[in-house]
Amino acid sequence: MRISQGLRWLALAVFLILAAGIGLSWATDRSADSLKARWATAPSQFLEVQGMQVHLRDEGPKDDPEPILLIHGTSASLHTWDGWTAALTSQHRVIRMDLPGFGLTGPAPDNDYRIERYADFIVALMDKLQIRQAALAGNSLGGGIAWRTAVQHPERVSRLVLVDAIGYPLQSTSVPLGFRLAQIDWLKPVMRQLLPRRMIEGSVRNVYANPDKVSPELVDRYYELTLRAGNRESLTQRMKLRETDALSAGLIKTIGQPTLILWGAQDRLITEPSGQRFHQDIASSQYVVFEGLGHVPQEEDPERTVQAVKAFLN
Repeated sequence: MRISQGLRWLALAVFLILAAGIGLSWATDRSADSLKARWATAPSQFLEVQGMQVHLRDEGPKDDPEPILLIHGTSASLHTWDGWTAALTSQHRVIRMDLPGFGLTGPAPDNDYRIERYADFIVALMDKLQIRQAALAGNSLGGGIAWRTAVQHPERVSRLVLVDAIGYPLQSTSVPLGFRLAQIDWLKPVMRQLLPRRMIEGSVRNVYANPDKVSPELVDRYYELTLRAGNRESLTQRMKLRETDALSAGLIKTIGQPTLILWGAQDRLITEPSGQRFHQDIASSQYVVFEGLGHVPQEEDPERTVQAVKAFLN
């Protein structure tokens, strides 16, 4: 009798703990309009491209003959380039955007998140801004988009900056929890309603070499922009794709533009041997490795990493 009553109390306690956990993690979609006040302050603007209202920032001298486009990675946003932008806009026109499926831009109308589709999006954006040719810089997924654009539309890309870019089969030693969960089909209905802020914090800390640099505001940005309506579904669609295979090597070897390759030595998601392979496969490339930095070196230490970019552009 006492054992049975004790089990009932234990079951009730477990239920209450689970209910409290779900309550704290409950996170429904937020509209783009509700997020703009915090994440689309000046000089943000929205431009219609391919049926989307694309969130972008266009800064620096408009007469720059060679603008630079900054392309963020998976689950990031244009804000990841704040430090680089501040350092470059005195001499260069710098354009950065939230890619389809991420940030305030939100999901693509056709739900197509293949690399080649993103490359066409970059060119469509350049057309809208009346930019004939530009330098492209990208981190992670954004790096893959940058080099793929150079392959598909070589006449539109003057040079490349690849920052811990995708392109070869991954040899990850650690993958953020959020990325792993996004690949589990049966969790999709749950993940549309639940998003523990602590999980986002853990994922961001995972891609930094020094987790102490991950501030509450940084976690807020990743967390709130993930909640933008449609972004969680877009992430699951994107994570289903497997594009870093042997075929990429053949494409990468065709890149003829001058290329700067930057890598965080402590990147555990796309480990440093991938950077070496980019350098081997792109004939006209320079390679710089940053000790003490992880998968997003442009965000973790913008002052140190942008120096190599300045020298390359000038």
